Amino acid sequence: MSTTTGSSTPAGPDSTQWIPAHGDSVHGRGATSGYLITVELVLVRHALPERREVLDGPADPELSEDGHTQARHLAEYLADEHLDALYSSPMKRALQTIEPIGQVKGLPYAVVDGVAEWDRDSNEYIPIEQLKAANDPRWREIVEGAWTSPERPEEFKERVVSSLETIIATHRGHTVLVSCHGGVINEYLAHVLGLPSGQFFYPNYTSIHRIAASSRGHRSILSINETSHLRGTGLPVGIFRS
Repeated sequence: MSTTTGSSTPAGPDSTQWIPAHGDSVHGRGATSGYLITVELVLVRHALPERREVLDGPADPELSEDGHTQARHLAEYLADEHLDALYSSPMKRALQTIEPIGQVKGLPYAVVDGVAEWDRDSNEYIPIEQLKAANDPRWREIVEGAWTSPERPEEFKERVVSSLETIIATHRGHTVLVSCHGGVINEYLAHVLGLPSGQFFYPNYTSIHRIAASSRGHRSILSINETSHLRGTGLPVGIFRS
């Protein structure tokens, strides 16, 4: 996992939180067999991007006006939550989603190439709800699980899972937020649930997905598709209203 950082690096694993495992006896801090070290991994899908289709090079769109507003609502929602470190995909829509969170929390963020979306090299980005509304043939292809990336599905799964597991291992006892993409979130949650690779649900824009990760390798899903910060705003959410 390669990362680049801003003016300073995110919080490291020095301040470890030791939590007794259910049913385990406590034998003292040095006897790690009686303890679990937990990490809360918070995956956030980016806000709504602009539609972009180009002839050459990756589309890599910025956030739309509504997307920037969504991201601000998300940052305000997270203002009172404890976060130890922030990470982001290198794609513009993810970076612009995490920037207001970093500003509110007073935290730098690190860029992780391994949580970029599978369509990172595509020359078009069309929000899926636009494809659905227009009954575009590409909507049917997505529903049927079409894969249009030059990266093989198994390669995508490997880099996503490896990158997120590296973040977990780096932040023992911490709460860490990663700004990423619907495909990345699907892939990691499918891994946790033991499901086949692929897109098995739709993450809304700026949706929050929480995973508890223990030092013994246990992974538990705490929540999926939190979007309460968008309720009553009138902002688009995605295919499904919140």
